[in-house]
Amino acid sequence: MEHQGPETYGELNADVYDEWHAALDPTDAVDRLAELIEEGPPGPVLELAVGTGRVTIPLAARGVDLRGIDASVAMVERMRAKPGGERIPVTIGDMADVDPEGDDRFAMVFVVFSTLFFLLTQEEQVRCFTNAARRLVPGGRFVLECPMPDVARYRNDQNLEVHQVGLDRVRLVAVRHDPVEQRFDGQHVLITNNGIRLAPASMRYAWPSELDLMARLAGLERRHRWGGWRREPFTAEGTYVTVYEKPATSLS
Repeated sequence: MEHQGPETYGELNADVYDEWHAALDPTDAVDRLAELIEEGPPGPVLELAVGTGRVTIPLAARGVDLRGIDASVAMVERMRAKPGGERIPVTIGDMADVDPEGDDRFAMVFVVFSTLFFLLTQEEQVRCFTNAARRLVPGGRFVLECPMPDVARYRNDQNLEVHQVGLDRVRLVAVRHDPVEQRFDGQHVLITNNGIRLAPASMRYAWPSELDLMARLAGLERRHRWGGWRREPFTAEGTYVTVYEKPATSLS
């Protein structure tokens, strides 16, 4: 897809994001992040790509000193309209730059719901790791929730799935896979009596070993890898959670 920027996904999908992702219950993520914050060093916490605040707002409600970054004004406006969302400081910008307003160092930086993969090049993903590590205090953590790439589902590097069928609507997801660039380019297609709505999304996936290398290049060490927010064993299937840590002796 052409002419995409870091804000493209949010600007085109903000009005349907919560509806189409209602099945993604954030409770386990909020519980585990709160535990990790309690275990770690003191300091504020930064969420990359806060979106509509589905994790941000309940975590801040627990008393976490939470800041955010998001490239999409439309997504942040959705968060601001929710109770508690208006109180969370958010910088509008590219999460790869990890450059919120002020000079704070963070006890934790985290990104959930596979959003890291919305950075569409390896260079951008490496830059995100590097800048996240730079903004962490010694002993601070960089926490990622990522999907295990399921390339086997793509026959001839393409896939079409039916997500909803109703009396007045059909929702499809059509995706093309580029195995060389490790990229998925897709469209959510909503067909109703009023017409057709397209909601594009692109991702550049990375394998767990590639993420570990990015972390090492940034000076981070892997502390945990779970098969989910309940600390399930990692089985290389579905969505998994990785916790990287900045060495306590780090001077940067």
